[in-house]
Amino acid sequence: MKKTFKSILTVLSLTAVAFISNAQSVMVGGAAMYPTKNIIENAVNSKDHTTLVAAVKAADLVDALSGKGPFTVFAPENSAFDKLPEGTVGTLVMPENKATLSGILTYHVLSGKYDAADLMKAIKMGNGKATMKTLQGEELTFKMKGKKKIEVMDAKGGTALVTIPNIYQSNGVIHSIDTVLMPGM
Repeated sequence: MKKTFKSILTVLSLTAVAFISNAQSVMVGGAAMYPTKNIIENAVNSKDHTTLVAAVKAADLVDALSGKGPFTVFAPENSAFDKLPEGTVGTLVMPENKATLSGILTYHVLSGKYDAADLMKAIKMGNGKATMKTLQGEELTFKMKGKKKIEVMDAKGGTALVTIPNIYQSNGVIHSIDTVLMPGM
């Protein structure tokens, strides 16, 4: 009886430790990203993702990314948008370009919750690369860059590096990236 009680107590303690470690917030763009909030509720607080948030609003994707999910979002930082040719962002957020903008943004989203460990496992099982279909319909390719960094390749051969992985949300996970990914469209 005493042994059973100790076993149960040990299991409960380990469960509590696992829950607490998974439930911690991550600092992104000077703001805490809380795992109890959804993708949009957290993203609006990141100073590093203001361009992305404005684009999501212009594409009318706020409700979709606030939904149940789960989603995996590869979130370009402001500096990623700065790499695009001058005037690109301004043109894309115009109402007449909403469909194109929506296609580009949904190309950064996977259905399901894939943290860095899941992506690395898929890369390993794929003998060095993994491909996954985005909500936009085209695929992204994942490879390792060194031993711990994940590189994402788009349909045009451009690459982005995951700069901050595993930003857990109530409806998925965000991985911050340094380059905007472009679909073949």
